[in-house]
Amino acid sequence: MATRPARDLIGPVLTARAVTRSFGPTVVLAGVDLTVAAGETVALLGGSGSGKSTLLRVLAGLDDAAGGHWTLPGAAAVVFQEHRLLPWKRAADNVALGLAGPDVGGRVARALAEVGLADRGRAWPAELSGGQAQRVAVARALVREPDLLLLDEPFGALDALTRLRMQGLLRRLRAQHGFAALLVTHDVEEALLLADRVLLLDGGVIAEEIPVRLGPAPSPDDPAFGALRRRLLDRLGVPAA
Repeated sequence: MATRPARDLIGPVLTARAVTRSFGPTVVLAGVDLTVAAGETVALLGGSGSGKSTLLRVLAGLDDAAGGHWTLPGAAAVVFQEHRLLPWKRAADNVALGLAGPDVGGRVARALAEVGLADRGRAWPAELSGGQAQRVAVARALVREPDLLLLDEPFGALDALTRLRMQGLLRRLRAQHGFAALLVTHDVEEALLLADRVLLLDGGVIAEEIPVRLGPAPSPDDPAFGALRRRLLDRLGVPAA
């Protein structure tokens, strides 16, 4: 997989306007507007049932019952909370699934190496740990060289230490390849560690947009990090301990 620190697209990699989605009488998305710039990471936060994953599925083209308008002018790839590897295919074959073009084997090998699994291409999914399986899922997305990565709580099922390692991996890969990302998460600290902006989804719309200006290496020990974390938790209705 070639390194692409600068993307070819000019302008937003995602534009969404008045996105709506209802399930029977229940309105989940009531007119969502958002944009994601090239190379930018945007975190989408909201309470349980606020429609975060529903919105991501709509934008990924996995829900044809939604209303509104959205455009993704470049290539996009999705990483879900579950790795969704096919158990009857080895790791490398899962990464290569649906891939076309020259040197597929070489591209897959490079993608696995980038996520630290150069020696696990022949492993079956059942032989992988949870973190390794999720890294295969990330490699499957990266091998397609996306301009936009759509991430639906990709580390939510991992233990705390593996989650931290995966967050670091995502930061490194983003810096190396320059892709943009829309990250759905319920973890405020994860949003602050990874995102340039945080969007709060409430009442079916984007209720607030908060820039994250914590420098290139944000730390939970930074007082500014703690203050922004408390602001987001207050906005989400989580009381102080």
